[in-house]
Amino acid sequence: MSDSNFTAPVTFGEAFRVWTKIGFLSFGGPAGQIALMHRILVDEKKWLSESQFLHALNFCMLLPGPEAQQLATYSGWLLHGVKGGLAAGLMFILPGVAVMLGLSVLYAAYADLAFVDAIFFGIKAAVFAIVIEALIRISKRAMKQAMLYAVAGAAFIAIFLFDVPFPLVIAGAALLGFIAMRAGLISASPAGDDEAANDTARPMTMRAMALRSAGTLATGLVLWLGPVAALIFFLGSGHVLAQQAVFFSQMAVVTFGGAYAVLAYVAQEAVQNYGWLSAGEMLDGLGLAETTPGPLILVLQFVGYLGAFRAETGLDPAIAGIAGAAVTVWVTFVPCFLWIFLGAPYVERLRKVESLNVIFMAITAAVAGVILNLAIWFGLHVLFGEVAERHVSVLRLWVPDVATLDPWALVLSIGALVAVLRFKMGMVSVLGLAAALGLAIRFL
Repeated sequence: MSDSNFTAPVTFGEAFRVWTKIGFLSFGGPAGQIALMHRILVDEKKWLSESQFLHALNFCMLLPGPEAQQLATYSGWLLHGVKGGLAAGLMFILPGVAVMLGLSVLYAAYADLAFVDAIFFGIKAAVFAIVIEALIRISKRAMKQAMLYAVAGAAFIAIFLFDVPFPLVIAGAALLGFIAMRAGLISASPAGDDEAANDTARPMTMRAMALRSAGTLATGLVLWLGPVAALIFFLGSGHVLAQQAVFFSQMAVVTFGGAYAVLAYVAQEAVQNYGWLSAGEMLDGLGLAETTPGPLILVLQFVGYLGAFRAETGLDPAIAGIAGAAVTVWVTFVPCFLWIFLGAPYVERLRKVESLNVIFMAITAAVAGVILNLAIWFGLHVLFGEVAERHVSVLRLWVPDVATLDPWALVLSIGALVAVLRFKMGMVSVLGLAAALGLAIRFL
């Protein structure tokens, strides 16, 4: 679909500046990033309606890959078509890619990045508060029927206590929504002022959409798999860059549920089979990804850098590491754009189908439960130095060591929560103030 088929209440230049701002402020993993975009795009700018945002979020949660980055891409596509999607998606990841590359270089050279923890200590406390505020706000707006609270509760219990895989949680919510609709327990919300703050896409014939989809698929596959084939052809399948291109391309189609869902498998393969890094280094990489802007899946960039840095490539280790990071980022994120540009036009056409809306309402409720799970997990790791995973029969529990409670992190989190809930402080102000206080606490 060409960009000329889109009209938006904002110029591309203004939107690009906002996407850049979001990219630099996208801390806190998917929960914090979704909260950030909802606050800016729906509440502050009003570029998207509540129903548009949640509809896009529901679709992105069904896709492999980082849902927050895909949500940014979808939102950009809604406003300005393909160029808007590219701008939003790229600016969402590029700041994090740049920071993660710098940290990877320093880690490989010095393996001592204590200053990073000091810089982001306050930011993490503020992000925890922002996630809680977003959870409250989204829950109030999205769950207006009693059955939806039951779906959210069931999703939270399933993923928090029973460690049910994320795709099964979403699939179960969709099925439960359909059954509840047939039983008359859930009804589609009537279309009103919240429907389509901007009707972005003009009607297209199915033939035109099919042709467009074929072109999108061909272009996406060439951009994604063409470099993979070239690396195998010129370097051989045993070269570390070719191995990384193939391995992380496979990850791109199975990473349902984001970084945490695939982390165990990546760690096993990268540590045990390929020997790119150690298990402790894998955890260090995740810690770095958690404290930088961008999706947590950028931990794969860290893996790609260390793997190529230490391999026998005939290149300077730093150059090889940068190449490994670049290959990993490319094959991880190009498919994300492909899924959105392929599916978004069809999903938008189905936005007023009542049965699908009910199913998506149930998925939205499940997403609220998943965000609650992420918020608790994130909060425990912000407030406590040690959090153990315990299993009691079929139950999975997160048990913090009370002795490792960080009182300053607790004070900062409560202060940030009061700032956003009571005084309605802007996100940039809260993050900036928390970062400054965090630095002062750590150094003084």
